[in-house]
Amino acid sequence: MFDDLSLSDVAGFLLGAPLKILLVIALALIANRLARRAVKGALRGLSHGAVKEHLGAVRRMTPEALLETRETSLRAEQRLEALTSVLRSVTTAVIFGIAGFMVLGELGIELGPLLAGAGIVGVALGFGSQTLVRDFLSGVFILVEDQFGVGDVVNLDGTTSGSVEAVSLRTTRLRAVDGTVWHVPNGEIRRVGNMSQHWSRSLLDIEVGYGTDLDHAKAVIAEEATAYAREDADVLEEPEVWGVEALGAHGVTIRLVVKTTPSEQWRVSRRLRERIKARFDAEGIEIPFPQQTVWFRGAEAGAAS
Repeated sequence: MFDDLSLSDVAGFLLGAPLKILLVIALALIANRLARRAVKGALRGLSHGAVKEHLGAVRRMTPEALLETRETSLRAEQRLEALTSVLRSVTTAVIFGIAGFMVLGELGIELGPLLAGAGIVGVALGFGSQTLVRDFLSGVFILVEDQFGVGDVVNLDGTTSGSVEAVSLRTTRLRAVDGTVWHVPNGEIRRVGNMSQHWSRSLLDIEVGYGTDLDHAKAVIAEEATAYAREDADVLEEPEVWGVEALGAHGVTIRLVVKTTPSEQWRVSRRLRERIKARFDAEGIEIPFPQQTVWFRGAEAGAAS
């Protein structure tokens, strides 16, 4: 059979479709491996490497409270792993998808009808999995934009709040103060209130009686808050007394604000309330409480007769 074939025919056969297919597969494998390494290296570089080094001068001029912590961050690692997994999977799918079509072309298969059929199937799957795709895309943007991460205390759409325990591409898991675990699809998240990103603020509205010397009360609050700030490393700046916030039914409200490290504002607020209460007692400053005067008109009328 092969006696009638010339050397050029055999060479043409060997250098034809089979060799091209092998070459396409080999190049796809090499490109996929290089691309996956490049994706991981690029993301690692953004987190730890040259980019941060080039931004060093800018970061040195940035207030300490706005810089990232120097401790290993579970939040950063989770973001990195999730983004790396997604980008590497997408890269692999694109490379082998292109390689597959090239192989089919070498086999003599008409690609036009195949592409049209794939498009129809894709549209059908898209309509059937809109919610899943929406959750997936929302998860990607949450991770890329760093809207929140593990350990943050967030409020989602004003209805669900708690500490973030996990962020995946499809759902976010929160644990509320009472221990309830909430699983929220990322596509359902419209607004995010992050109460612990970069820095936090302890906000205290302290009420004093109307007969209180306000200048004295504000001075006592400022002194006690400043003394506490020197003892607590989680207080980032000197506390500020903003002044009279409201005139209430029972007293005057004075506002105190304290800048803290993330998620420490509640602990700082509790400690400051305890100390200010003790200081008010020592200084004789009245902390008002609801009072009610009751008139017995019947008794007065009987006495008058």
